[in-house]
Amino acid sequence: MALYAIGDLHLSLSCDKSMEVFGPAWENYTARIEEALGVLTDQDTIILAGDTSWGMNLEEAEADFRFLDRFPGRKLLVKGNHDYWWCTAAKFSRFCGEKGLHTLELLHNNCAFYGDYALCGTRGWFWEEEQKPHDAKVLNREVMRLETSLQAAGEKPILCFLHYPPIYQGYECREILSMLEKYRVRRCCYGHLHGAVIRRRMEGKRGETDFSLISADYLGFIPKKICE
Repeated sequence: MALYAIGDLHLSLSCDKSMEVFGPAWENYTARIEEALGVLTDQDTIILAGDTSWGMNLEEAEADFRFLDRFPGRKLLVKGNHDYWWCTAAKFSRFCGEKGLHTLELLHNNCAFYGDYALCGTRGWFWEEEQKPHDAKVLNREVMRLETSLQAAGEKPILCFLHYPPIYQGYECREILSMLEKYRVRRCCYGHLHGAVIRRRMEGKRGETDFSLISADYLGFIPKKICE
């Protein structure tokens, strides 16, 4: 029994958007993901921290969801900036029920539990988005979603999973970091960073929170074990 996390799988089984065009780090990545997920058991939980499928809607993402559902264990999906298929939790649950997909859930405006831990998460916010005119509105919405998730944890110690890094070399999302501090989050895992910019990641302790990058290419497509 273990809790794992990985972000940015970028599966594209029903559309022509293979990440292999981005170089050797992504070579045979779907097969590598398949091999890595093959070690999961029915007692395991894995957090998929955004950018799970390139599908533009649920129907287009179905093949990717079926791929994930083949493996044992519970999968909790966090929204990423390229998850264009994203929908309400009710619609996703209904879709999975109709398609016979039994291991997939959304971690969004809610909280899940693993042993003594509360699992919280949302997409988050990143500096590159500040160029858009609706930046303040979207940032505030993400902060509210994060707090809704954190509040649902109750008194349990919190592990938080974001798609965007809340801290980055030369950048901090103070609003997100304040939420992590307010709710005394034990650990925060994030994705989104790829290629050369990985070297600008920030990891380790900041206050009471331990930060770590879990984007798939950084992990070599092997999910990171968070705890047992």
